[in-house]
Amino acid sequence: MASAAAQGEEDFDPATHPEVKAMLESLSRQGVSEQELDAAMRAARYRPQVLEAMNHAAERRLRWDEYRDIFIQPERIRQGVAFLDANREALERAERRYGVPPEVVVAILGVETQYGRHKGTHRVLDSLSTLAFHHPTRSGFFRGELAAFLEITLGQGVDPQTLYGSYAGAMGYPQFIPTSYQAYAVDFDGDGLKDLWNDPVDAIGSIANYFSEHGWQRHRPVLVEASGPEALPPDVKFNRTAPPDTTVEALKRVGIEPTAGNLQPQDKVVPLALDFADGHVRYVLGLDNFHVITRYNHSHLYAMAVATLAQRIQTAMDDGV
Repeated sequence: MASAAAQGEEDFDPATHPEVKAMLESLSRQGVSEQELDAAMRAARYRPQVLEAMNHAAERRLRWDEYRDIFIQPERIRQGVAFLDANREALERAERRYGVPPEVVVAILGVETQYGRHKGTHRVLDSLSTLAFHHPTRSGFFRGELAAFLEITLGQGVDPQTLYGSYAGAMGYPQFIPTSYQAYAVDFDGDGLKDLWNDPVDAIGSIANYFSEHGWQRHRPVLVEASGPEALPPDVKFNRTAPPDTTVEALKRVGIEPTAGNLQPQDKVVPLALDFADGHVRYVLGLDNFHVITRYNHSHLYAMAVATLAQRIQTAMDDGV
């Protein structure tokens, strides 16, 4: 594709960009209006700041204590308690249906959008168009997301130019990407809409459904604290987002042991080593539900923030804060 600077007001014009035209032709064969697709892409604009943001995500550059302090704050905990109180019926119904505890669903919303307060300032059409045709390594993935976004909006009679989200094209209360919306969004209040932009009840049901579909284990913990040596054992693979594959027995042989729970020697975990500014390390063992959280965002720091915020919200509820 020609450089964005040269494109000017013709950033993604199907008439001049064959790859855009090919994507739209594929969508039109699926029944989406060719005229509306053409108009949408003519309105899309290249946003270089989106590519810059993709290269500087907090999960890639911060220590655990720095990342933690973004989300684990008294105000966010208080807001989480208030959100849980205000939406208790929907949260308890979601737990009965999907098995996911209220505090975990609320923590996802707390980390993603501060309970709907910050849903994103980037026009989704622009973000996804930029990534779909300019990302150096993942353009194919984002073309799929752009196609899904156009299907969702035009299929529901929504102008794709009007929706805003994250720089990566995530949308609404739970920050679902378009293909996740198609696969996991639910109408949880029975009004005939899967409205993740304005309806916290639909967001609650959709998050719980997402976790259930990715293997959430009802009544099982997310992680277990552990102790370990000052120096990281060199043969242990820490902080992975793959399914648990390291046995408790193997970790004990290198000095890492659970300090809580009743894990058995052959139980498999994800060993985590969380670093702090003073150089010390906190050891944690992620369980199957920890891995499920990383399906929402493929970062061990993200999953730790969600698990920690959920625990703090539950503690505040128990304490009557």
